[in-house]
Amino acid sequence: MANSDSTPDLSSRQLRAVLAVAEYRSFIAAASFLGISQPALTRTIQQVELSLGVALFSRTTRQVEITAAGREFAGLAERLLNEMRISVGSIRRHSTHEAGQIIVASVLSLSDAVLPESLAAFRRRYPGIQLHLREGIQRSVVDDVRSGVADFGIGFLEGLPDTFTQEDLGAERFHVVLPSTHPLARRTRIEISALRGATLVSFPRESRSRQIADSAAAAAGIALDYAMTVNRLPTLLSLVRNGVGLAIVPACERPAAADRRLTSRPLLGSRCACRLGIMRARERELSPAAAILLVVLRRWLRKRTA
Repeated sequence: MANSDSTPDLSSRQLRAVLAVAEYRSFIAAASFLGISQPALTRTIQQVELSLGVALFSRTTRQVEITAAGREFAGLAERLLNEMRISVGSIRRHSTHEAGQIIVASVLSLSDAVLPESLAAFRRRYPGIQLHLREGIQRSVVDDVRSGVADFGIGFLEGLPDTFTQEDLGAERFHVVLPSTHPLARRTRIEISALRGATLVSFPRESRSRQIADSAAAAAGIALDYAMTVNRLPTLLSLVRNGVGLAIVPACERPAAADRRLTSRPLLGSRCACRLGIMRARERELSPAAAILLVVLRRWLRKRTA
């Protein structure tokens, strides 16, 4: 087994092999993609697992499943290969510090509703920098920052590990999204208690938005009734638009004013707000490109939460 304090000596060929098996979930298909024999690929994966001291894949007679360690290492492998490719390209172009790769992890609420505009503006100003946005629930964002897959994360600040630094960008209130014709739409604000007996749709149970909504309901002495859970904001809003149920979302996820079929109202009740901010691993230094992006996003997010 590998020494936990040692750095494994892995080649780009081995990293590509891991990514191929992770993508195809088949040694036969991955070997065909890489242009090598299946036994050669199997030996390569075994060598990587031996160097790391963990199993990356669980093999059965019918299928190949990636382990939790395998998913984390695949993210790192992808990052390493991208950085290698970008670095070589930068050397060939004799480029400046305005080049490189940045990986940002963000909770769905911000990645869907807030970040696209700011990232597009950043891309126009710094075309030599490649941006990768990893969208997910709060737990995924924390895992990406902890493992080093992401340069930094944007999400909820409550309950972060002690190994993180955090920068508070302000409070985010929650809103109820509902059809414009719904009886509650006649109100200017909606108490959490008014949702007793209402049918809702939401992000997964483990998402921070869902946890905040459930906590606020519990404080009011009610339990929310969910009909369906989804992973994407457009799907969530579409379900509300089609009458499946109401939704509780951060203010930045409210439907556009031009959407005549949907509206939103501020949600009143204790615990109906959260703190948003930037999270980083204490021991990880930002690259020059990531530091530039962080300044841009910090200004943008402060405007949105002001």
